[in-house]
Amino acid sequence: MTLRRAFLSWPLLAVLCSAPWPGAASAANLQISPVTLTMRAEQTAAGITLQNLGEAPLFGQVRVFVWDQANGEEALAPTQELVASPPIVEIAANSRQTIRLVRTQAAPSAQERTYRVLIDEVGRDDDPARSGVDIRLRYSVPVFVLPSGGPGKETLDWQVFRKEGEWMMRIKNSGNFHAQIGSMVLANQAGKEFAVSKGLFGYVLAGRMREWRLPVARDAALEGPLAISVTVNAKAIVARNSTPL
Repeated sequence: MTLRRAFLSWPLLAVLCSAPWPGAASAANLQISPVTLTMRAEQTAAGITLQNLGEAPLFGQVRVFVWDQANGEEALAPTQELVASPPIVEIAANSRQTIRLVRTQAAPSAQERTYRVLIDEVGRDDDPARSGVDIRLRYSVPVFVLPSGGPGKETLDWQVFRKEGEWMMRIKNSGNFHAQIGSMVLANQAGKEFAVSKGLFGYVLAGRMREWRLPVARDAALEGPLAISVTVNAKAIVARNSTPL
């Protein structure tokens, strides 16, 4: 059995997201657990379990990327700071396999380190159902390595502003811990509410900034002070928007 290598284009890499809830992510016959992995600052290894619920073997490739955010957008880059073993897997029917993630550079850091583990389900070269595209299903698992000396904390600045006629949101995180942004509702001074998200909105990594176009009409009344009712790292808070930078 041989596997053809499958690679991602950088534009596609930049928009990969993860499942926003705890537990196991599944599609078709492959189940992955956990869907988000957190490692302590001194921890050197952890594992992700792949379970094949089907009646035929599954084949996959595992790659690890540094996960960063630049100019308000997602960015992934290959890394050897965290390596996956084995990088190519064959999971027999109704069985499971653990992918071991090993930190090769486990030096203390004042800021949280972030990675994405990409798991691609791929077809065999001799699979008659393969139509020239190796990747069948793709999973993206975020990995967080906590800062030294404690769990860390997010510190957020919220800005709602117009850009090319669209309403935008900019969130800056000056803390040393990521912010997972969940359900969100904006309320203007007149008390009118604008639902932005009912589930996962996105992540803002430690020391980084992200921008999104808000899913509201161009003429939405979002001028002036706003109350932002939002879930951050599973905690409900009310924030206020500040003047854009």
